[in-house]
Amino acid sequence: MQKLKLNDEVVVIAGKDKGKTGKVAKLNFKKSTVLIEGVNIVKKAVKPTQENPQGGIFEVERPIHISNVAVVSPKTKKATRVRIENKDGKNVRVAVACGSVLN
Repeated sequence: MQKLKLNDEVVVIAGKDKGKTGKVAKLNFKKSTVLIEGVNIVKKAVKPTQENPQGGIFEVERPIHISNVAVVSPKTKKATRVRIENKDGKNVRVAVACGSVLN
C-alpha cells in the first residue's frame, strides 16, 4: 500500500514553493516525483506549431520530489506523516499527528 495517492491534499515542506498546498495530480514512483495542481509553476518557451501557430512563453506545472511534500491531516489541517495500520483485516492509511483515517 502506498502512503501517497492521487487526489490527496498535500503541502510542500521544502523548496521555492514551501507552504503551498494542492491536490496530487500525478505520481511517478519510478522517479519518486509528484505533480501538484498549482505548485511549482515554471515558464516554458514553446516553438510555433500547427496546433499553436503563435508559440511563446507558457506557464506549466513541473513535478517535485516526493520527499518535499507531506500529506495534510484532515483534522488539524497541518502536515503529517502517514502510518499504515491493519483495521478489520484491511490495511488503512492513518495520519500520525491526529490518528484519523485517510481515505
